[in-house]
Amino acid sequence: MNQMKEKLDSGEVAIGVSAEPGSEIPFLARSGFDFLLFDTQHSPVEIKQLNGPINSMRGRHAIPIVRVGDNTAEATCYALDVGAKGIICPMINTPEEAEAMVQYCKYPFDGVRSSAGPRGEWGEFKSYREYMDIVNHDLLIIPMVETVEGLKNVKDIASVEGINCVLIGPSDLSINIDVPLDYENPKYHEAISGLARTCREHDVAPGMFFVPPGISPAQLIEMGFLFFTYAWQQWASAGIKNGLDAIRS
Repeated sequence: MNQMKEKLDSGEVAIGVSAEPGSEIPFLARSGFDFLLFDTQHSPVEIKQLNGPINSMRGRHAIPIVRVGDNTAEATCYALDVGAKGIICPMINTPEEAEAMVQYCKYPFDGVRSSAGPRGEWGEFKSYREYMDIVNHDLLIIPMVETVEGLKNVKDIASVEGINCVLIGPSDLSINIDVPLDYENPKYHEAISGLARTCREHDVAPGMFFVPPGISPAQLIEMGFLFFTYAWQQWASAGIKNGLDAIRS
């Protein structure tokens, strides 16, 4: 099952962290984060390198989510086959592109995903048909909106059956609406709050790939966002310092 999908469906906030091979994957996966996000678009990591890290998350609270580099059946299938329970695809600008993404993510007869046997941690099932139905129902499908065209089509993208969350790419969106990395600009706030409002009106969770500088998690939640990543290092450092201070005092 996918506890994070249940959380988003019920309107709760899901907070995750970016990870990669070499990160403290088992530690992060049991630390309380809802998901670990593995990026294969803007990183040298290839999808098939994630098999080991994702397997090390089995039985822990956080789910693995993979951002693929392209909206293709091949990239999506690779990510799902290594055990992803959520797929993020960049630069989705039209409902047709969102529909194709859903097709690539789901097994027949809801989609066209190729089968290579049970993949990932989906619980117990009585038959292969039941396994495919569980995956089709519980997989998180998350298109990214990062352009003016995408913003104009948010309502139609969010209306595509199978889409669970629409995710903003903070830096690319700022560039494409001509306020590059100016995250405190009123034009930027208007764009992201409008997207969040439209998504919530269509029972789709709005998300941010990361919390932009100058905007707090509390502000995002107030706008209606339910999904974002947040840096964990400062929390770990604070915890270690507190532990050492307690010993030394």
